[in-house]
Amino acid sequence: MNFLRSLLLLFLLLSTISSFSQKKNKTIKIIVLNEKNVPFQYVTVQLFLAKNSSSIQTVKTDNKGIAIFTQPAPGTYFFYAKAVGYETYKTDIIKSPFVLNSLTLRILPTSQLLKEVTIEGNKPGVQYIQGKIVVNIDADITNTGTTVLELLEKSPGVMVNKEGAISLQGKSTVLVMIDEKPTYLSGVDLTNLLASMNSAQVNQIELITNPSAKYDASGNGGIINIKTKKNNQDGFNGTITTIAGWSRDYKNNNSLLLNYKTRKINAFATASYNTNNNFVDIKAYRNYFGNNQATEALDQTTAISSLTHYKFLKTGLDFYASKNTTIGIALSGTLIKKDGESNALATWKKESGSIDSAISTNSNTQYEFRNGAINLNLKQSIGDQQDLSVDLDMLSYSLNNNQEFTNKLLTFKGYTQGTNIEVPSTIKIYAVKADHIIHFNDNAQLESGIKASSINTDNSAGYTNLNGNMRYPDLNRSNHFKYKENVNAIYSTYQKKMGRINAQLGLRYEHTNYDANQLGNAVKPDSTFSRSYGNLFPSGYLSYQADSLNIFTITASRRIDRPAYQKLNPFTFIVNKYTIQRGNPYILPQYSWNLELSHRFKQVLTTSLSYSIVDNYFSQIFLSEGSDVLIYTDGNVGKMTNLGLSVSLQFFPAKWWLFNGQGNFNYKKFNGYQNINYQSYINQFQLSLSNQFSITKTFSGEVSGFYLTKARNDLQELLYPNGQISAGLSKSILKGKGSLKFNARDIFFTQKMEGLTDFPQAQEYFKLTRDSRLFVLSFSYRFGKPIKATKRSNGGATDEMRRVGGLN
Repeated sequence: MNFLRSLLLLFLLLSTISSFSQKKNKTIKIIVLNEKNVPFQYVTVQLFLAKNSSSIQTVKTDNKGIAIFTQPAPGTYFFYAKAVGYETYKTDIIKSPFVLNSLTLRILPTSQLLKEVTIEGNKPGVQYIQGKIVVNIDADITNTGTTVLELLEKSPGVMVNKEGAISLQGKSTVLVMIDEKPTYLSGVDLTNLLASMNSAQVNQIELITNPSAKYDASGNGGIINIKTKKNNQDGFNGTITTIAGWSRDYKNNNSLLLNYKTRKINAFATASYNTNNNFVDIKAYRNYFGNNQATEALDQTTAISSLTHYKFLKTGLDFYASKNTTIGIALSGTLIKKDGESNALATWKKESGSIDSAISTNSNTQYEFRNGAINLNLKQSIGDQQDLSVDLDMLSYSLNNNQEFTNKLLTFKGYTQGTNIEVPSTIKIYAVKADHIIHFNDNAQLESGIKASSINTDNSAGYTNLNGNMRYPDLNRSNHFKYKENVNAIYSTYQKKMGRINAQLGLRYEHTNYDANQLGNAVKPDSTFSRSYGNLFPSGYLSYQADSLNIFTITASRRIDRPAYQKLNPFTFIVNKYTIQRGNPYILPQYSWNLELSHRFKQVLTTSLSYSIVDNYFSQIFLSEGSDVLIYTDGNVGKMTNLGLSVSLQFFPAKWWLFNGQGNFNYKKFNGYQNINYQSYINQFQLSLSNQFSITKTFSGEVSGFYLTKARNDLQELLYPNGQISAGLSKSILKGKGSLKFNARDIFFTQKMEGLTDFPQAQEYFKLTRDSRLFVLSFSYRFGKPIKATKRSNGGATDEMRRVGGLN
C-alpha cells in the first residue's frame, strides 16, 4: 500500500506541475471522426489563411481524434483534414477570433457508399501508421469464417507455431491484448481462446513492435491488440452475420451486433455463437542414438478430433453526462466447451528397422473455459487542454481440463494401463489505471499515468492411475499450485512536434512481486518461492518528415517478459506415454532492447530495419528421463539477437486492382546452454500477398497467400517451410444492406507444420496436418438507421462553423 500511495502522489505531482506549466493562449479543439463516428487518430489537420491559402499550423490528431490549434490572428481561415484512403475534407471559410472552443469534422473513405454493408474494394487490408501496423479485417474477403488465430497467421510479420505460440517480426513472447486490455492468458488457454473467436467479432488487429511507455512493458516481440467491433451510429442499428464452413467436417459461426445511441447514451451489445469441428493428424519419427549411432526408433502416429462450442456476450452503456464527461460500463462473458479424442499408435523399431513392440493410446479430453469481465470507465475533459481517463477491470477465469489416457501393449500377453487427469484452475484479476493528458499549444503533449494489477491463481492436478480394474491415486504427479502476482507501474511520455520533426520520449517503471506455493501431499513436501524486482523501461521515437511524401522514423524501447504462471507451475502434463511436459519454477524474466529505423513513402512503400537483443532468453528445454521418456520444459538459455528487414508495398496496378505485399527477413542467432554450450542461427523469410479486385460496383474478388521459409524460435527446434493460397468473392445484395461472401482458404492444402527437434541423444521429425483447407459461405445483413449522405465541403460541421465565426 505504501508503494501505491507513492505512485499516486508522484502521479498527482506530475499532473499538478504540468498543469501550472501550460500556456494560457486561447485554442480551438478540432475533433475528427471517421465514417462510423469513431475518433480518427493520426489524421493530418491543417489551418490555412484564406486569402493566399498558405498553411499556418499543422497538427496530427491523437488517439482520441483530437488536434489542438492555437487561435490565429484575426482574419479568415479554413481547416483542411486528410488521411490515406479517405476523401480530403475542407471546411468553409471561418473567421477568427472563434466563438466556440471545439469543432467536429467527419471524413469518409474515398470509396464510401451510403450503406454500411457494401463492397469496400479500395479499403486497404493493411495500413501503416506511426508506430503500428493496422490490419483491417473486413477489407479482405478471405478473412471471412476464419478464427482469430488464423487471422494472425496471415498478418504481416506474425508467425504461429505448432503449439499456437505467437511471434512478431521474428521475436517470440508477444503481449496479446483485446480492446487494449491484456488477456492475462498464455499457453494452451490463450491458444484455445484465439482459436475459438470468430473473425466476424473483430474490426482491426494492431501490430505494435515498439510500444510507448503508456503500454505494459511485457512482450519483447511487442503488442498485438485485437479490436472487436462496436457500432457507434446514431439511432438503433444492428448487423447479423451467419457463416457456414466445411473442411473435413462442418463449422458454423453466428454473430449479432446491436447499438442504440442518443445524445445522452450509447447502448451496445455483441453476441456470438460458434460450433467448430477440428482435426489434427500428427506423425512423429524419433531416432535414439548411442555412441553416435542409431540404436532404436519410435514411430508415432496420432489422429486428434475435437468439437468446440463457443459462446460470447458483451454489452455495455456509455453515458454522456456532459460534453466533457463520459461514464461507461461494459460486461462480457465467454464460454468455451471443447470435447476431443485421439488415437495414437507408437511402434518401437530395432536398429535393423524390424518392429520390436507397439503400444496404442486412446485419450479423451474435456476442456471448459469460462470467463466473466467487468469494466468501469470514466473520461473527463478538464478545460480545453486536459483529458483524464480512469479504468477499473475485474476478470475471472474458470478453467477445467480433464483427460483420460489408456495405453495397450499390442502383444498376446499385453497390458492395459491408463491415467485419469483432472486439472481445474481459477484466475482472478483486478486492474486499475489512470491516464492524464495535457495538450500544449505548441503541438506538444504530456501524458502520465499509473496502473496497479493483481493476479491470483489456484491450480490443481489430480492423477489417478488405472491398471486393469485397479484405480489408485498417483501422488507423485498430483499437484496443487497457488500463485499471486502484483505489478504496479507509473509512466510519463512527452511528445512534441517541431516543424518537420516529431519526437516522443517516455519512461515507465514497473515493480513486480509474486509468491508461489506448491502444496504438498502424503509423499511430497510443501515448497514455496517468491521474487520481488523493479525495472525502468525507456522508450521513444524521432520522426522526420523530409517532404510531403517521405517520413523517416527511428524507434527504441526496452521491454520485459515475465514467465507465465503456467510455466512456473512444476506439475507434469502427459503428452503421450513417451513424452511429458513439466513447468519450471526457476525461470527468470527475460529482457530485450529493440531498435528500429523505418522509412515510409506515402502509404505506397514502407521499409524498416530492426535490431533486438534478448537476455535470459526463454526457450523450450528437452530433457531425458529414463531410457525412453523425454521431457520438455521451459527455461532461460542465454541470449538471442535478431536482425530484421521488412518491406511493404501497396499500390493500384489498375483502377480495379489493389495490391498489397509484405516481406519480412530475419537473421536470428541463439547462444545458450543446454547440457553443453549451444549455438544456432537461422535466416528466415516471410512473404504475405493480397490482391483485391473491384469487378463491378457490387461485386469484388480477392486472391491472397503467405509463405514462410525455414524458421526457428527455440534452440532445439527447426520449422520447415509452409504456406497457403486463398481466394474469395463478395457480392452486395438487398440494396446494399446485405452481402454474400464465398472464400476458399488454403486451396492446395499446403499449410503443414513440419520440423525437426533435437533431444538429448535423440532427434525427432514431426509433421502436423490441420484443417487449414476451409470453404466458407457467409451472409451479413444490416438493419436500422442508415448512414446519411454528407456533403464533403462542410459535412456535419456547418452549423458549428456558423456559430464559430460565420460563413462567407
